[in-house]
Amino acid sequence: MAGLIKREDIDEVRQRTDIKEVVDGYVTLKTAGLGTFKGLCPFHDERSPSFTVRPQVGRYHCFGCGEDGDVIAFVQKQDHSSFQEAVEKLAARIGYELRYEDGGTGPNREEVGRRQRLLDAHKIADEFFRAQLLTPGAAEARTFLHGRGFDRAAAEHFGCGYAPQGWDALLKHLRGRGFTDAELKLTGMFSEGNRGIYDRFRGRLIWPIKDIAGDTIGFGARKLYEDDQGPKYLNTPETALYKKSQVLYGIDLAKRSIAKDRQLVVVEGYTDVMACHLAGITTAVATCGTAFGTEHIKIARRLLSDDGTGGEVVFTFDGDAAGQKAALRAFEEDQRFTAQTYVAVEPSGADPCDLRQSRGDEAVHALVQSRRPLFEFAIRTTLKQFNLDTVEGRVQGLKASVPVVAAIRDASTRTGYCQALTGWLGMPDPNEVLRLVNAELKNGAKRGETAGPAGPAARTAASTAQPGGPGVAAGPSSGAVPSYHRPDPRDPVASMERQALEVALQEPSLLGGGIWERFSSARFVTPAFQAVHDAMRATDPALTADPVRWVEQVMHEVPEPLRPLVSELSVVPLPASTEEAVQKYCRDILSRLFELQITRVKADKMGQLQRLDPAADPETYQRLNRELMMLEMERRSLRAEA
Repeated sequence: MAGLIKREDIDEVRQRTDIKEVVDGYVTLKTAGLGTFKGLCPFHDERSPSFTVRPQVGRYHCFGCGEDGDVIAFVQKQDHSSFQEAVEKLAARIGYELRYEDGGTGPNREEVGRRQRLLDAHKIADEFFRAQLLTPGAAEARTFLHGRGFDRAAAEHFGCGYAPQGWDALLKHLRGRGFTDAELKLTGMFSEGNRGIYDRFRGRLIWPIKDIAGDTIGFGARKLYEDDQGPKYLNTPETALYKKSQVLYGIDLAKRSIAKDRQLVVVEGYTDVMACHLAGITTAVATCGTAFGTEHIKIARRLLSDDGTGGEVVFTFDGDAAGQKAALRAFEEDQRFTAQTYVAVEPSGADPCDLRQSRGDEAVHALVQSRRPLFEFAIRTTLKQFNLDTVEGRVQGLKASVPVVAAIRDASTRTGYCQALTGWLGMPDPNEVLRLVNAELKNGAKRGETAGPAGPAARTAASTAQPGGPGVAAGPSSGAVPSYHRPDPRDPVASMERQALEVALQEPSLLGGGIWERFSSARFVTPAFQAVHDAMRATDPALTADPVRWVEQVMHEVPEPLRPLVSELSVVPLPASTEEAVQKYCRDILSRLFELQITRVKADKMGQLQRLDPAADPETYQRLNRELMMLEMERRSLRAEA
């Protein structure tokens, strides 16, 4: 199992990765000044581009919504991946072999290459299956889709395909594309017999199973012919790419809607996902032949930004006994994350695909809208096992329901369901239910069970978090953070100070030599800008030779409320269109800053001089005059250089 990635390797990946090339894969960028690019923000809806990328400093900033960060943060937010996953993806992109702390291991260069070959094979197979769906031999597959209410456009949107009935159609195709049998065995797309390998999927309707980034990592296949002796549904077996406990079908299509709407709808099958999306429920996903488990919860957490403030997970199950059992199993998993969890069960037993066919899109919406809290569903399902019209049945129902209520971790919610259970049982005193639930909690504590919020997922999150978070080293905690008012852009001094910081962040190489000493001794009038300047002074001046690391370290040193300001200053386009013009602009701005500093020092010394009695202290009087003369010479020299 991989440990934490070494800090120096994280820095190396960040350094070597061109942020513009990465962002270009998601956003159309256009030049917005020398070394600066703009596009429509991928994190909020806008008509005019305000998303700015500055490759030289390795950062992006949206002037519309305020989203900002480095290339690792961008991949995290765009792909809804963890910090470590984002670093590993970028490392694979540039062919960099990561090292891990605590003796952990990660993918080496050979493994990265092997993974890419597997991805390439799946991509080609995906294209092959999709093309086959349009051939005469795929008539049965097209009939199946049409019979479920899916036209050609829907099939194309979800990447549906067809596996020919022969034994080696895909095998020949991939061999022809340069793949060896040894490589193909690792894909899970082939079975092996006495004569070698042969196609695993034959005469079946195909769905590509993709990861959250949109890469095909496996396939689901439904049989179409009566003489097919295989199971109704056949999936890719576990491979280096495909782990069914870590995959949600449709996640690549649903991830943006899930993050935007803060809702995730879990259905049971591929056609249910298709039906939901076509009906407008674009947050629907499905597990792939397994129960919704811990790894799926991790995906849900990232997409919902799960913080217990309104995100919801809706499980839809068939109304039969198996569906109820699945819902109760989901109840157990719910204790591992804090999103509000619901169950939507269609009493008729119809799944979303059947509902859409028989009653239209509105019926699918109605199913999701009819959701009930999962806790309520679990308790009511337990009570249904007993005859509540009898005293004996109510007592049995109470005894069976108490452990279910006691399993609810949130104390307020638990108390609320004690009262609800009292009403469902027709009992006069809710305190009796509360007493039994509390007794169950105490017994559970003696058995070593807990009902607190720090469940397995919380502990897992705490133990696997990369120190320092997304691209920022973990720093010492400070006391109360002062508040900073946003500088008035109409203030000429504040405007000049802002321009000086833009230059210092974006062109730090100009601060080399004696310039650094002069810059670091400057004083800024605007408190927010002074705090940014203090952060620069606290940063190793040797880093000015490396713009990416320079900005990163300044971000680390600055008070957290000002990090968005630093991000903004580091990417805002400088008003120059050529490299020569940029250099001249930067020198002019720094000269103006230094001249302002000299003017302030001169004013201070002039005040001292005017307050001084020359006869009482002739020595100090002469020293101040000499210093004023030197300051004036320095000011004129700056003017001449500019």
